Amino acid sequence: MKSWSLALVAPLLAGCLSFHSGAMPGEPKDATFANVAGVRVHYVDRGKGPAVVLVHGFASSLETWSSMMPALEKKGFRVIALDLKGFGWTDRPEGDYSPDAEAKLIYGLLDQRGVDRFALVAHSWGSSVALAAALQQPARVTRLALYDAWVYEEQLPTFFHWSRADGVGETLFSLFYSERSDEKMAMAFYDPSVIPEKLVDDVERALGRPGAEAGALAAVRGQHFLELQAKYKGIKQPTLLLWGREDVVTTLRFGERLSHDLPNAKLVVYPLCGHFPMIESASASTADLETFLEPELTAAQQSPTPPDDAK
Repeated sequence: MKSWSLALVAPLLAGCLSFHSGAMPGEPKDATFANVAGVRVHYVDRGKGPAVVLVHGFASSLETWSSMMPALEKKGFRVIALDLKGFGWTDRPEGDYSPDAEAKLIYGLLDQRGVDRFALVAHSWGSSVALAAALQQPARVTRLALYDAWVYEEQLPTFFHWSRADGVGETLFSLFYSERSDEKMAMAFYDPSVIPEKLVDDVERALGRPGAEAGALAAVRGQHFLELQAKYKGIKQPTLLLWGREDVVTTLRFGERLSHDLPNAKLVVYPLCGHFPMIESASASTADLETFLEPELTAAQQSPTPPDDAK
């Protein structure tokens, strides 16, 4: 950062962001939580059949998958989605927010829910968590579907690099979170008019919850991908990459790169679509996802034991 830029923000650098654990104002009365290694994790678990675990992206929550969950459940899957540490209704404690740490949180929840093997579906930064999970316990992950993956060190903007510095990151995130959510989200869509109003409202409310800024900053500081990305070629699971052609957040060249790094990956590109194919190209991308997951249903039908459906 140039010296004049530091001079401008220097008066603000003394501030700090507060973490938060425990219940938050406005929690849905029907929300379900699990204590995973001391972290209160918000999740949903619905349906019966082979398990599909949905992982949201940065500054998001499990509501990202609201329109997809009923379709997968109707298809015959057990659908599990969670708010990662730092987001949604899950705790924002001080600590490790790296993809490896978030992946361990997922395994902790799945162990409690009695789920052994599962398919992983993830969006954006959540894709780095999904890939970390596949590397940690490869025998448990049957296949991967990644939407507009954010998984390379080269994808990190200067804003994120600056945020690694103590004080600077706190100031930048305080300023970032004061901006209008609808304006920030518009750049993630090819056609901003299709952004669901409920999604904007959900994001706006989530950003105002206790510990939101601290959790998000910790997640940014956990995004050191160099060691992780060096291992991608060892991930053998069948992988579907779903990408918006006009995505300016995670541009298509990274989808093409990832399709070469992952040995069993297929890249599907959606025209006139930005960073959220599950919303902006909902029909086409959900149909492709269901086709990709179909072997899970076939395998479950042929198995002598029923798939994980213990509640």
